[in-house]
Formats: sequence, structure tokens, C-alpha cells
Amino acid sequence: MGSLMRSEQMVLCQLFLQSESAYSCVSELGELGLVQFRDLNPDVNAFQRKFVSEVRRCDEMERKLRYIEREIKKDKIPVLDLGDNPDAPAPREMIDLEASFEKLENELREVNSNNEALNKNFLELTELKHILRKTQQFFDEVDTQNRTLRTVDDERTGLLVPDNSVSAVGQRLSFVAGVILRERVPAFERMLWRACRGNVFLKQAQIDVPLSDPVTGDEVWKSVFIIFFQGDQLKTRVKKICEGFRATLYPCPESAAERREMAMGVMTRIEDLKTVLSQTTDHRHRVLVLAAKNIKNWFIKVKKIKAIYHMLNMFNLDVTQKCLIAECWCATADLDKVHHALKRGQERSGSNVPSILNRMATSQKPPTFHRTNKFTKVFQSLIDAYGISSYQEINPAPFSIITFPFLFSVMFGDFGHGFIMFLAALWMVLRERQLQAKKSDNEIWNMFFGGRYLILMMGAFSVYAGLLYNDIFSKSINVFGSSWSVPSGVYFFNDSVDNWLTSATLEPSPYHLFENKSGRYYLPYNETTSSFSGSPYPFGLDPVWAIATNKLTFINSFKMKLSIILGVVHMMFGIWLGLLNHTFFNQAINIFCEFIPQVLFLSCTFLYLVVEIIYKWVSWSAREPNLDTLTGCSPNLLIGMINMYLFTGGQYNNTLDPITHTNYTCSSANPLFGQEGEFVQKFLVIIIAVCIPWLLVPKPFLLWRRGVSKKTSNRHIQAEGDIIGDREEIIHHDHLQISDSNDDAHEEEESIGDIVVHQAIHTIEFCLGCISHTASYLRLWALSLAHGQLSEVLWSMVLKIGFTMNTGYFGAVVIVAAFPFWACLTVAVLLAMEGLSAFLHTLRLHWVEFNSKFYKGEGYAFEPFTFEHLLDDTPVE
Repeated sequence: MGSLMRSEQMVLCQLFLQSESAYSCVSELGELGLVQFRDLNPDVNAFQRKFVSEVRRCDEMERKLRYIEREIKKDKIPVLDLGDNPDAPAPREMIDLEASFEKLENELREVNSNNEALNKNFLELTELKHILRKTQQFFDEVDTQNRTLRTVDDERTGLLVPDNSVSAVGQRLSFVAGVILRERVPAFERMLWRACRGNVFLKQAQIDVPLSDPVTGDEVWKSVFIIFFQGDQLKTRVKKICEGFRATLYPCPESAAERREMAMGVMTRIEDLKTVLSQTTDHRHRVLVLAAKNIKNWFIKVKKIKAIYHMLNMFNLDVTQKCLIAECWCATADLDKVHHALKRGQERSGSNVPSILNRMATSQKPPTFHRTNKFTKVFQSLIDAYGISSYQEINPAPFSIITFPFLFSVMFGDFGHGFIMFLAALWMVLRERQLQAKKSDNEIWNMFFGGRYLILMMGAFSVYAGLLYNDIFSKSINVFGSSWSVPSGVYFFNDSVDNWLTSATLEPSPYHLFENKSGRYYLPYNETTSSFSGSPYPFGLDPVWAIATNKLTFINSFKMKLSIILGVVHMMFGIWLGLLNHTFFNQAINIFCEFIPQVLFLSCTFLYLVVEIIYKWVSWSAREPNLDTLTGCSPNLLIGMINMYLFTGGQYNNTLDPITHTNYTCSSANPLFGQEGEFVQKFLVIIIAVCIPWLLVPKPFLLWRRGVSKKTSNRHIQAEGDIIGDREEIIHHDHLQISDSNDDAHEEEESIGDIVVHQAIHTIEFCLGCISHTASYLRLWALSLAHGQLSEVLWSMVLKIGFTMNTGYFGAVVIVAAFPFWACLTVAVLLAMEGLSAFLHTLRLHWVEFNSKFYKGEGYAFEPFTFEHLLDDTPVE
């Protein structure tokens, strides 16, 4: 928790690595993931760096691996992921990897080329087979038709084909046969008719089976056609039209005997091609299966090599060109591990010269590094999404582990819904290894799975809040027995109809008994109802509120006051965390000019209101107030707060029924603590008025005075150095102090106006924010009310129908039929939509209302050089 509370202490180190061992040392550091290298060549083009050729070789190897991977996926060969993490290969192993990949790629391309040629040949033979079969049917139909013809009209039947392509008038016709895509046949036929002016005869038939495209592998549907025409001019025109529609023409003999002989030869060649294609496919499959076993490790090795050379390009060479110089950020606690990693890299490379690591003094701002585990990572990511904490600044993440799910549960308080959420998250937690191994590409699933521990905490806290609210799917349960009791002899009858009441109004006022003619005591339905007496319920809300007609009024008042209490405590906690930042950074000005007035301002406004709420809960009971002395009259907090700022005294407005003495109102606007409290409230208002200029004026003035004094001291040091004549020695002796002083003085001199404006904005933002942020916490009440009402409406509109039916088994059938709808709506609306809404509102309360009190978030993240992310990104498409 120490590094999570504040970022790790970071140090800037300088590395001197021998050229022979630099690759191995960087490889070891990448396996650890503990250092963040700085680019020492920011002005050098990426194509002009020392190891650019090695990076290009890695890019080429990645290209070859992606090609092999596509071929593996094309054959639907499973790629085994054993979770191996091979070490980065030595530089000399790059040649072997390149040769292996080159050989494998060439072999696959040669096999694919041969396979494509064989498939193309097979497609042509298959189309020719269908042409020979279909054209034989065409000629048989024409022969049959010619034998039945007696008279022929040259204009109408001049294109009918007689026996062996000889017309009825003895003229011989030519023909072409081919294959075309089925969807192009209508347009093809129209074009032939128009271009040839109706002097051609087209006959087509569909191929019953789909054919495989040799290039894409897709299945296409085609049709066989034969075109009869006369003359060379029409022949040229027909062939051009076939070429335009990408129809494939094939030779077709005129005699039936030649066609049968060709068909037999085509069938023989097709069988031979099937054998060759089968052998080629088997060979290709064996090559891809062997490659699929190693493709994961190959990707990891190549990516590690590329990452190492990318880091080496950020280093500088010394004058002798034999040593690489690097600078890196590292946590102070990890320096020993870095030393051991450099030693292992030296031993792996076989170098005899040890690597050197020096700590550097710098005034640069270090990166922010928080050590997290799989539980705290999700909470830290929520804070980092708002802004990376400044170096050594208080981190809100450890406090959000409790406050985030707690505030969520206040809005989502339902035992049933929270328990479902808890079970879903528990399932993901228990099966996280199996689910992680699947590596799903679904972003929504990955989002929920990544926040499984957050969802688990939110579900558990929602169960607790649901027990406090006594709310389980909008219903209450009676575990300990109700603490409200009806006095003996009291009957709940309607005044006009002798009927039992199904609900009662629960009020903190004494009951009044009336005797009817039969001697029974009863409570009038239209008069003040009974205030049942009893001890407090052991845990949560009493279940009797479920049948009270004023349930919503009571619950709203309770949750609204509870939201204000939680909000003020949460904001006050944030201000006190700011004190820890001020003391840690020795910022006495901020303590005096910001922390103290902020605490006083919030305490005198809304913390006083919280005290009033708690005091009212504790001090006032259900006893009847004495209307003569006005003792026991509960004060109105809202009117009291208004009168507090207006400096007005208490007022009483009371009405009493002269006959029944039961109807009265006791509206008190006097201070909560009596007449003495008026002086306290006036004093608090005065403090509030003083805090505003306190926040606005002192800090800019003190910063201006400090800047003036620093400039004076710097001029004194400079003059003293000129007199002594050894200014360089003074600066070398106290470099950091003088440099920082000059920078601060320059900043104060240049930006004093900006500081005044910034302080004015900060003052206005805080003072108005105390009001708006406190009101913003009322969303705890609003969301809780909305969730409870939606749950109750869903129950009454869907599932309650079956319970209220008095038809025996039919009611059970209705319940069974309605339950799936109720369950689906519960998950979709109340769990998914309402849960997401409550999550977003909780996130806003932490980002805006809580973090703004102490958190700047102006740092930058520590991004170490590590190979860990390469395991998640391989293979890359």
C-alpha cells in the first residue's frame, strides 16, 4: 500500500554498455520491465539511426510471418497457444530465422502457385465436360426438331440448325460454345440480339453444381451456352461480346463421335488432376500444420528482437564507437535488480567488460509509478483516466477501493440485484485463468472482465446496502419481527365502512383513541393515524414501512439527509488529504492560505448542517410537543439555514384543532440549539465571510514577496562571485540550488499576474463548488429512489399479476410465463442500464467532487520497457 499511496521514488540512471553486450543487457531489462529509457537522439531521423537495418529486417520477417499466418487461417488450422515465453534470440540467430522464414514463404508461394494452376486447369476441364454434355443435348433436340419440320420459312427459321449444322436450305452454320456466370446470362442474351440484329441463335443451360474459383476459392454458379451464326463477320462480333462479358469459350467438335471421344479424354484428365491436387493439398497442409506449432513463438521472438533494436536506436555512441550510453528512469527500490540483469546480460554475451550504472542528479520531473496487482489495477486505471498523479502526490486509488463501491451501493442498494452482480463477478474471478486463455476480441466482454474485481466489490457493497434498505427485488423481508406494535384494544376500522385497513400512515405523533357505540376503540381513517410505539429495528429499515402509505415520504427524507452527510464527509476527507500533500512537499503557504480557510469554510456551512441533521435525529422523538410552551417542537432545517444567513430569529406557526386537539402544525425556524444557537450561527457566518478574502489575497502576496527576496539573494550571490572571481566554482558547488532559485525567481517574476488570476479562479471555484458539489451528492438519493421505483414498477407490472390471480393452477402458469420477462427486464434494465448509470455517477463524484479537493493529476506515467505486452498482441493482423 506504500507505493500505492504515493508513487515510487524514482531515480535517473546512466548506463554504459559495451557494444558486444548491449543487446543481451537490453534483453534482460525487457524481461524485467523495470526501466524507462529516454531517447537521447530526438533530432535524428528514424532512418538515420545506427540499427535501422536490423529493424527493417525484423519488419520483413514480420511480413513473412503474417503471410504464413493468413495461409494457416485460410485452411482453418488451429494455432496452439501454450503460453510459452521464449527468450529473445541472440543476434546471430536472426540469420537462421530469416532463412527459415524465407524457405517457408517460398515453399508456400510455390505450392500455392502450383495449386492455383492445377485448380484453374481443373476448372477448365470441368467446364469443358459440362459443355460436351449440354451441347450433345442441344444437337439431339435440333435433330429431332428437323425431322418433324415439313416447310421452313427462311425469314422465321433461317437460324434453326439442321442436322450437323446444315440449314434447311443447305447452308452450313458456325457455332461457338462456352461458359458464363449465371447472373450475366440475361444481359448477354440481350446484347447478342441487339448487336447481331437477331441473326444468331442462343441456347443456354444452367450447370447444376457450383464451381470453385481458382483464385479466390469462392463458389460460383455458371451456365453453358452455344451460339449459332453464319459468316465470319458475325463470328468476330460474337467473340468480342463473349470477351466483354468474360465468358470462357471452349472448342466443341461438330460430330457426335468426336464429342464422345473428347468427353472420355476430359474425364481421364480430370481424374488425374484430382490425384495431383490431393497430393498437393496434403503437402501444403503438412507444411502449414508444422508452421502452426511454432507461429506464436516466432512472432514473440521477432517482436522481441525488433523491440530491442528499437531501444538501442535511442542510445548514444561514445567517441570510441565501442560503448553505448543510455539514460533511463528506474525505481530506487529496483536498482539491485537492474544491476543483476546487467550482469546476466554480460554473461550471456560472453563479454569480459562489465556494464556500468550511475545515478544522475537532475531537476527534471520524474515519472509516476504505482505498483499494482490484478485487484488494485482496475481502481488505479479509473484514477489514471482522470489524470496521472504528479510525482509523490497522494494517490486517490487506495481510498477509492472502499469509497467507490460504497457510493455505488448507496445508489444501487438492492440485495437481490447486488447479489446477482456479485455472483457474476465471482464467476469471472474464479475462472479468470480459463477466461484469460481464450483471449476474446469482444470489447464489451473484455471491459467487464477487466473490471471483475470492481464489479465484485460493487456487488458485495450493494448487498450490504440492500440489507440496510430492507430492499430485495423491491420487496421487504421480516427477519427480526417488526418493532412497531399496536396497543391492545385499538382496531383499525374505517369510520364509515366496517372494514380492516390494508395500510396505515406511520407518523411520529401520539395515537388518539376514539370509542364508538359498541365500546370498541378505533382510529378514524381520515384523521391522524396511529404512531405505533416500539424499540428501534435491530438492522436496517423496519419491514412495516412496506405497507405504510407515507413510505416514500419517509424514505426520501432519510436518503436525502444521508446523501448530504456522506457528501460532506467525503469532501472534508479530500481536503484533509490535501494537507498531507502540503506537509509532504513543505508547502507552508498552502497550509495557511488554502487548507485552513477551506476547512473553516466547509465546516461553517455544510458540516454545521450535518451536525444539525444528526442532532435532530438524536434529540427529537415522537413525543407530543407542548403547544403552550412550544417544547419538543422539531425545527425545520431548511428554514433554519436560510435564517442563519439572513440573521433572523426563530418564528413559530402553530394551528390546533379546538375540538379534537389533534391537528396541529409545528413549523419552527429557530436555531437548532435554542436561543444560544443564534449567536453561534452569526459567528459561523462571519467566519465564512472572512474565509473568502483569506483564500483570495494572502497566497499571491506571499509568493510575490518570496520572488522578490529570491531575486535579491541571487543578485547578492552573483556579485559575490564576481568579486571573488571564481563564480564557476560556486555554481559547480551548489548547482541544483542556484539553478532552482533562478528558475523560481524567473517564474515568479513572469507569472505573478497569472498567479493572481489563478488564485481568484480557485477561490471562486472552491466557494461555489462547496454548494454545487454538496448538491451533486444528492444524486445518491435520486438514483436510489429511481432504482427502487423502477424495481417496484417492474414487480407490480409483470410478476405481481400471477400472484394476485385467484384462479388456482392458472395463476401458477401465469407466474411461470411472466418470470422470464421479469428476469430479462431485471438484468437488462435494472442491472445493466441502472448499474451503468450508477457507475458513471459514482465516477463523477470521485473525479469532480472528491479529487478536486486535493488532486492535481499533472504527472506522466512510468512506461517501462517490457516484453509483457508482446504476449497479448501476438499474432498481429
